[in-house]
Amino acid sequence: MKLLVAYASKYGSTAEIAEVIGKELRKREYEVEVKSVDEVDSLAGYDGFVIGSALYAGGWLKAAAEFLRSNQEALANYPVWLFSSGPTGEGDPNEIMGGEWTFPEDLAAVREAIQPKDVILFHGKIDLDKLSFGERMIIKSVKATVGDYRDWLVIRTWASLIQVEPKAG
Repeated sequence: MKLLVAYASKYGSTAEIAEVIGKELRKREYEVEVKSVDEVDSLAGYDGFVIGSALYAGGWLKAAAEFLRSNQEALANYPVWLFSSGPTGEGDPNEIMGGEWTFPEDLAAVREAIQPKDVILFHGKIDLDKLSFGERMIIKSVKATVGDYRDWLVIRTWASLIQVEPKAG
């Protein structure tokens, strides 16, 4: 079974999450490719997809959102898992995002069309050294919590629950 873990990452934090997901899936003897959505030329040859994006201003990065939109018809025929990474700080990442947030509202119709097996929101990381001056000012003005809040146990556990069944026939 061949899986694609495709991601969009602005500063590398979400790419690291995707790599950990790929590593966990390989432990279970899946053949796994981990690629930026910009590097994916075709969905052919894969049996399932794990797709994720960093959150920026509460939404998926443009490249990831476009990847989902342009491939939604094909993805609807396969098992798909979606993840987002972004909120920092202590506590439940969904609550940090304002309550029951699980996925960007502007992609709700795409999510509905794809019918993913699961959708999850992971904590993220803010490294001030990687941000532009303007981004640092935004972080300061919204009083965002700086640091690495990714929970690797949660990420690995979620990845370990991904199960792709061979297609009948």
